[in-house]
Amino acid sequence: MTKFFNITAPYRFEWNDLRAGVMLLNVLFVILFGFSASWFGLFVAVFGIVKDLSDKDRRVNGLMMHIAGVVLNCYFLHLMYAG
Repeated sequence: MTKFFNITAPYRFEWNDLRAGVMLLNVLFVILFGFSASWFGLFVAVFGIVKDLSDKDRRVNGLMMHIAGVVLNCYFLHLMYAG
């Protein structure tokens, strides 16, 4: 595994690790509990955008991931309420 991913240094926790885990939870919640779980994902994505914009160490990939989360969860909520 270390060879495949070219890991040369010891593991260091980053916020993106937590974000990826929460995004995975969001997907699982939507699958298990339906579109109403999108409120959780929307909250997390909006909170992430606020954190991305207020952080000193800004990263474009985190911001794009949260914007995608907002769009996707809004779409799911639209399907739930318009359906």
